[in-house]
Amino acid sequence: MSVAANTGLGLAHYWAQGDAVSHGVAYVLLAMSILSWFYILAKSWSAWRIRRSASALERFWQAPTLPDAIAGLRLADVEYVYTPLAAQGVEAANRKPAADSLNANTDTGELITRTLRQEINRVSARLESGLTLLASVGSTAPFVGLFGTVWGIYHALIAVSASGSVQIDKVAGPVGEALIMTALGLAVAIPAVLAYNAFVRVNRLTLAELDAFAHDLHAYLTTGARVAQETRA
Repeated sequence: MSVAANTGLGLAHYWAQGDAVSHGVAYVLLAMSILSWFYILAKSWSAWRIRRSASALERFWQAPTLPDAIAGLRLADVEYVYTPLAAQGVEAANRKPAADSLNANTDTGELITRTLRQEINRVSARLESGLTLLASVGSTAPFVGLFGTVWGIYHALIAVSASGSVQIDKVAGPVGEALIMTALGLAVAIPAVLAYNAFVRVNRLTLAELDAFAHDLHAYLTTGARVAQETRA
């Protein structure tokens, strides 16, 4: 039987002896853990689906026609990350700007470039959603736990001084219980930091593929499509 069991020490004892501040710190850590794990699981599922559909970019250029290529990409792109780039790019290439608008004096290639850039920015914002929270949890959770530890040690020392006798067993138990908050803070922060780094890497790879796809798509819509039309004529 452990020493904690013999002396009645442990997390339950610390919780029973804690005040509103220590309880509040525990609730904050619990909320941070729930939020971070929600985003970890949700973004892991999304990242897996995005990476699974990335191979459709190669098949896009193997399609016989542009509508067939977009239709095939739409079927494979379950997270709808790559499809808007192609669909909006084609729409921009075929769009007839209003005569009284600034777009009327803009080259078609510039309109396509602007549209593709806007779509990449939209996807980038979507991929980065939740990363700020994970970074915040990873950087602040240890300090929140440390605050709970300091507060617990402070009250433990006050209790020892009030008893009038300083004995190692009277100090070690309350201090050890207070250190639980530091451990909880690290338990919350470590998964958030690891997940943040993993998602940043996946997002960097996805955005690099999007940028390359946008470059190829722009080249096709501004030169390849016109050459194909002239060849058929």
